Amino acid sequence: MITKVTGRLISLAGDALTLSVGPYEHEIFIPEFTRRHLQDKIGKETSLYTIEYFEGDPTRGRLTPRMIGFTSSIEREFFELFCQVDGVGVKKALRAMVRPVQEVAALIEDQDAKGLAALPGIGPATAERVIAKLRRKVPKFALLIGRETPDLAPLERDLASEAFETLRALGHSEADARRKLDEVMGRKKKFKNVEELLHAVYENREN
Repeated sequence: MITKVTGRLISLAGDALTLSVGPYEHEIFIPEFTRRHLQDKIGKETSLYTIEYFEGDPTRGRLTPRMIGFTSSIEREFFELFCQVDGVGVKKALRAMVRPVQEVAALIEDQDAKGLAALPGIGPATAERVIAKLRRKVPKFALLIGRETPDLAPLERDLASEAFETLRALGHSEADARRKLDEVMGRKKKFKNVEELLHAVYENREN
C-alpha cells in the first residue's frame, strides 16, 4: 500500500490532481479543503499522504484502483475515521470535506448536527450518526481551532496531535490538553519534536 507520494504538482481539476513522480503521472483524488491548500503550488514539489481503495463492482470483476491524498497524516487519519460511519463511505466523505479537518472535528465534538448536516451529501440523519460514532474520537483533530492561522503546516499538526495524546495519557482532560497546546503553539514558535513541545507546555505552566 502506498501511504505517501512526493512529486511535482502538474495540475488541479475539480476533485483530482495530477502528480508527476519520476517517469509516472498519478491521478490522486482530493477533498475540497485540500484543493484550496494546493491551488498555488502548481509546478512545485508536493508531498501527499495517501489512501488507496478500489472502486467498482467486485462481482463483475470491474475494480479500478483509486488514490486519495491529503497534506498531512492527521488529515488522512480523520478521513479514514469519517469513512467508517454507516452511510458515509469514501465517495461521500470526499464530497463532504469542504471545510478543514479541524473545523469538521469541532462540529462533531460540539455535537453541532445542523452544521454537519450542511456539509455536501451529509444531511440530518447522517450527521447524527457521525456525532454518535465519532464524538469521543475527534478532540485531537479539533486542536487549535480558534487560532488566527489554523492552516498549520503538516509537521505542526502531527506534533500537536502526538502531544495531545501524550497529555491525555498523563492525566489531563481533553479540554485542558487543548488549552495548553493552544497557548504554546499560539506563539508561532517552531518545534522540532514532541519532546520540545511538551517541555514548552510545562514551562508555560510554571510561568
